Amino acid sequence: MGITDDPKLKARVLVQAILRRCQVRGTPAYQLRRGDPDAGAVFLKLNGRGVGCLVLSQARTGEGEAVWMRATGPDPVDERVADAYLERQERYDADIWVVEIEDPSLTPPVDTPVL
Repeated sequence: MGITDDPKLKARVLVQAILRRCQVRGTPAYQLRRGDPDAGAVFLKLNGRGVGCLVLSQARTGEGEAVWMRATGPDPVDERVADAYLERQERYDADIWVVEIEDPSLTPPVDTPVL
């Protein structure tokens, strides 16, 4: 089981683990929004700097398996589209976390599957 697929992992700890993993990889990453430390939803904004952005959101499969969903679709989108999506999520739920990761390869720093 990886650091990002434990169902008991608190949101704050998950965000810290993701930021640390990025630091170890030498990938710039920033916490843009701090949500509920225990149960806030976590969103990852992968910024490809010139190749577009992907927004990933936490989800569960029908079997209860932790996964990340491509919230903005399968292909990279313009940064304005990614930011607008995150703003809508913030209006819906004030307790979300947002981490921006600058990586031209758009490779998420997570162990769980990305759908």
